[in-house]
Amino acid sequence: MSLPRFSVHRPVFTTMAMLIVIILGLVSLWRLPIDLLPEIELPSLTISTRGDGESPEQMERQVTEVIEGAVAAVAGVEQITSTSATGISNVTVRFSWGTNLDAAANDVRDRLDRIIRNLPDEVERPQVRRFDPSNFPIVILGVSSALDPVDMTRLIDEQVRYRLERIAGVAVVDTWGRFEREIQVNFHPERLTALDLSLEPIIDAIRAANIDLSAGQLEQAGLELTLRIPGEVTDLDTLRDVPVAHREGTSIRLWQVADVEDTHRRLTRLVRLDGERALRLAVRRQSGANTVAVARDVLAEVERINADMPQLDIVPVINSAEYIERSIDNVTRSILYGGSLALLVLLVFLRNFRSTVVIMLTVPVSIIATFMLIYFGGFTLNLMTLGGLALGLGIMVDSAIVVLENIYRHRNEHGTEPMEASVRGTTEVIWAILAATLTNLAIFMPLIFIQGTAGVLFRQLALVIAFALACSLVVAVSVVPMLAARLVPSQKEMAQHQPRWMRAVVVRITAALEGLDEAYRALIGRVLAAPWRTVFTAVVLLASALLLPPRIGTEYM
Repeated sequence: MSLPRFSVHRPVFTTMAMLIVIILGLVSLWRLPIDLLPEIELPSLTISTRGDGESPEQMERQVTEVIEGAVAAVAGVEQITSTSATGISNVTVRFSWGTNLDAAANDVRDRLDRIIRNLPDEVERPQVRRFDPSNFPIVILGVSSALDPVDMTRLIDEQVRYRLERIAGVAVVDTWGRFEREIQVNFHPERLTALDLSLEPIIDAIRAANIDLSAGQLEQAGLELTLRIPGEVTDLDTLRDVPVAHREGTSIRLWQVADVEDTHRRLTRLVRLDGERALRLAVRRQSGANTVAVARDVLAEVERINADMPQLDIVPVINSAEYIERSIDNVTRSILYGGSLALLVLLVFLRNFRSTVVIMLTVPVSIIATFMLIYFGGFTLNLMTLGGLALGLGIMVDSAIVVLENIYRHRNEHGTEPMEASVRGTTEVIWAILAATLTNLAIFMPLIFIQGTAGVLFRQLALVIAFALACSLVVAVSVVPMLAARLVPSQKEMAQHQPRWMRAVVVRITAALEGLDEAYRALIGRVLAAPWRTVFTAVVLLASALLLPPRIGTEYM
């Protein structure tokens, strides 16, 4: 039994199968993460090495060139670029597309382990990082307060960051412009010279006075006690009173040769919010988390923090979720507008509301079914997946139109019974609509094999269009004939049950379409009467069009 005949004679089974697909699709849509674009992982690694103030020439000669020589032999390396600055060396290794970055990173680390002993002792161990756009902050917050800057930083570290990092989907919260507490000992050179003191013994004295040592263990009455000798400096007065030298039986205290201040570390990053001193909090999401949902939860928690801590003023400076939501809303509205226009066009040309509804059912069913592919394929709801649905919106109804038109012809021209007309009409055109669908798939499927960033971006678009068109084909040969056998009336039945105002509208639309047919027939006659002129005009238009691409600008996005 063919699929059209099975669907027409098993309407309950067909309806339940369609409902199951719709339910699974809606559940998938509910669970889909939302993002701006597909996750892009560029096949590149960056090896960062920090020194101790070496010149750029030294870093290049002693660090950068050594690392470049070590990683050049790693499999899959296409290009190596590097930059050397004062105390900094960055080597970027780009691999061919398709390279397993985890395995490549392990190979790079193995190579670096072999040349660690060749690097200067002053430089730190090289760090291997990969570029991941998902690591960019999704929300950037500005924090200002009338508190002491050090106290504000401590409050943010101990309470605010904890409350933000415990939100589901938040990976880490970074702070910029921190005021880290620092005890500064500023010596008076003239006093050191007068007492013939150098800095090294003074530093050793301060270090010896600020220790916390273990004194071993003591067993007593069946208990094992751990003994410690607490000697850490807990206040500035104690530190100022530390003896740093002895002259003629007299101890020289630290306050006599230096000023001790409780301040903060020198700022290397300055953050201001509305002209006031502030801190910046960068919230980064976990890989695969819903960007919009995480950003919404972060902003809700910020409102609660502002209410609980009036001494702080936390405001969102950058919220990438707003841009993502606006972009997704724009594409969603485009899909709704396109669907509405398609419905209107079908209604005008078919001049039958039931027939239009039957055809338009293929669009939501195909779109909802495609959400299952997006979810189980590990994709996100982004501009490319939604763009694929918008792009394939008009093509989804093609198969259903052809099927319904042939069913309609069997009923009106041959007088066939509704169920048999649905089966015959669908069976006759099933190979034609299959060929048309495969033709459309042949346009989009090659996008799957594109390499590079473009391949990452357009692969999801191509898969979504292909799956949506396949779903529309299945719906056209199963659901459409089943509904047509029960809902779509013949031309005679339609004329009998139509209200008078609707018949008047149908008559006017029919007259307009017949006038369009006459105009097209006249145009075809003129074209066939002058074939060489027609071909020459087409060639001229084609040549003119080929001159335009060089004048069109190009850009990445």
